[in-house]
Amino acid sequence: MSGTASRARATSRQDGTQARRQQPAVIQQPARAMRRDAVRNYERILQSAREVLGESGADASIEEIAARAGVGVGTVYRRFASKDALIDELLKLALEEVIMAAEHALARTDGHGLEELLRAFGQSFADHARYADLLLQRRPDAAAARRIRDATAELTARAIASGVVGSGITSADVTALIAAMRGMVQTSGDSGPEVWHRFLDIHLAGMRGTTSALPGS
Repeated sequence: MSGTASRARATSRQDGTQARRQQPAVIQQPARAMRRDAVRNYERILQSAREVLGESGADASIEEIAARAGVGVGTVYRRFASKDALIDELLKLALEEVIMAAEHALARTDGHGLEELLRAFGQSFADHARYADLLLQRRPDAAAARRIRDATAELTARAIASGVVGSGITSADVTALIAAMRGMVQTSGDSGPEVWHRFLDIHLAGMRGTTSALPGS
């Protein structure tokens, strides 16, 4: 009786092994490939959002953004719960760009880090000018804003100490210049980068207190 049971169990194991061998192999998509695809879609969505928001402003729709990005609406919503969440992400990325520029400027020891940061501000304003009003309606991350303020104050102090700008210049003056440059970029529209570059050059010359000819004069 036990021998019969043993043979039955052996036969069952052989049949199970054969069945497993006959089943088609399941091909698993590599996780790395899936991550690359997700990153690519994320970048497409952001670029599309920048374009569509620049064209349509607050009237831009998720459907239009998805179509421009070449992805389904569901793909956008899986990454961003709403259009507001997408705009928040654009603001976060814009702040991160400025923070990176500030850290790079802080690594300088020649006193010209302030000018480098101011030019980074100008470029950021120009890059996001067409939908800047949507970004300005949101409150930026407090920690990020503080890091930028602290870097601006530190770079101003260094510029004064090294004689790059006049001793009468304050961090409040620099903050006012940044705000003025932002407003100028927004109102000038698509006039070209030379507009904000010259605007900044003029103010930098005034901060240095020199009478040398300005670029483009």
